[in-house]
Amino acid sequence: MKISQASINIKNLRLRTYIGIKDEEIKNKQDIIVNVRINYDAEQALHSDKMDDALNYRTITKKIIQRVESERFSLLEYLTSEILSIASEHAWVQSAEVEVDKPHALRFADSVSMTLSVQK
Repeated sequence: MKISQASINIKNLRLRTYIGIKDEEIKNKQDIIVNVRINYDAEQALHSDKMDDALNYRTITKKIIQRVESERFSLLEYLTSEILSIASEHAWVQSAEVEVDKPHALRFADSVSMTLSVQK
């Protein structure tokens, strides 16, 4: 049996950043929740058990955290696209999807989220 595509799922990564256009949002960091799905060809890793043959999800997650927590964003669309760019930058990535939730963005709603995806 040949397995070639693997999915890495980073679930409910809870970060804080400046996101929004209202004065309160510009002045205060807010919670966001990030979910990432990365599909890549894992054939080498399945047969070698060497880290160099796998996509390092820890490295990807650290880059996401650094970008999100060190910058300011007005739009959820832009923030999501920045995370998607990081998630899909490695040459082995075949496709990626990112969802960013902004809890309590609207009255009477748990959250507002944006989802973006890319196919290579």
